[in-house]
Amino acid sequence: MAWNEPGGNKPKDPWGGGGDQGPPDLDEALKNLKDKINNVFGKKGNKAGGGGSRSGGGSPWPMLVIALVIVAIGYGLMGFFQVDQRERAVVLQFGKFDRIVEPGLNWRAPIFEQFEKVDVGQNRRYEITEEMLTKDTNIVSVTLQVQYQVLDPRPFLLKVAQPEEILQHATSSALRHVVGSSSMDDVLKDNREAIRVQVRERLDDYLNRYDTGLVLRQVVLDKTEAPDAVRDAFDDVSKAKEDEDRFKKEAEAYSNAVIPQARGEAQRIEEEALAYKQQVIDEAKGDASRFTDLLTEYRKAPEVTRERLYLETMTQVFSNTSKVMVDVNKGDSLIYLPLDKLMKNSDGKTKAQNPGASASSTTSSAGADDGGSGRSSGRSLYNNRNQELR
Repeated sequence: MAWNEPGGNKPKDPWGGGGDQGPPDLDEALKNLKDKINNVFGKKGNKAGGGGSRSGGGSPWPMLVIALVIVAIGYGLMGFFQVDQRERAVVLQFGKFDRIVEPGLNWRAPIFEQFEKVDVGQNRRYEITEEMLTKDTNIVSVTLQVQYQVLDPRPFLLKVAQPEEILQHATSSALRHVVGSSSMDDVLKDNREAIRVQVRERLDDYLNRYDTGLVLRQVVLDKTEAPDAVRDAFDDVSKAKEDEDRFKKEAEAYSNAVIPQARGEAQRIEEEALAYKQQVIDEAKGDASRFTDLLTEYRKAPEVTRERLYLETMTQVFSNTSKVMVDVNKGDSLIYLPLDKLMKNSDGKTKAQNPGASASSTTSSAGADDGGSGRSSGRSLYNNRNQELR
């Protein structure tokens, strides 16, 4: 029958208490629990002892086993640790490198093994600004920015003490070496990119030699300028050099404009000379051919050809003069024809009151000279051509 079934006169306590209805004593409860555990683990020993009292002193091993189990569980739980996605953990066993663990939940043996996390995904950076001497003994101020990451956690933690500080010193050394081998103009404007590339190559060599576990991501030559103490003088020199470069470019532009123009002009003159040469040759050939044809016609009809030549010659002579002197056959006077005025009258610009009066006779020396010269030149030209035909 259960201890708490109704009907009993006195309630029974499962922990061995009396009829007290108050709460059980904690010390007595623990003692009873201990006795039960001792009886379970010490039962075999009691039988072997010839049925001694079961309430005697129990063995301490059960409590030790429980304590060891609890310690083992706590020890195992203490060994778990979490590694983030961007991190790697270096595990050391008795202070010696053992392994590198990947992101996730990992376990290591506490006390015997230690671990240290390294953020390998972080893009780290630092910047240095220094004044240094160039090859041509000028002082320049250079600002360089370096971006890097941890590539290998093992050498980063174990092989080199303070690897990031070593990187900064190596950067300063590489920058001074490259700038010291360059001129001021190269550093400030001409070869900035080449200087940046040389600094990175030298810095990569330093990092590989020191085995720091770091890798460069970017090297930026941020700013190069003259120091504050000499900046004004440097600005004047820079302006003078810019003016020099501008004048040179203007002179080159003028040269490039004048030389092709002169060459084109020379080519044009040469082509015009060749054209004139060909024109003269063609005209000479045409005149010779025309003279040959005229000679043939003259031999066929000398009188007709002579008359035609005379008329053509007179037409050519009179077309170049504005005055004509007409010699009247068997007369002592010359007729003066002012062709220029007659032509104006025909155009309606001037009107003569008496058209017949324009053909008046005159004996002025000027008219005689003009008419005489026109007539003599016409006759001489005609006689020359007539002699050529003969």
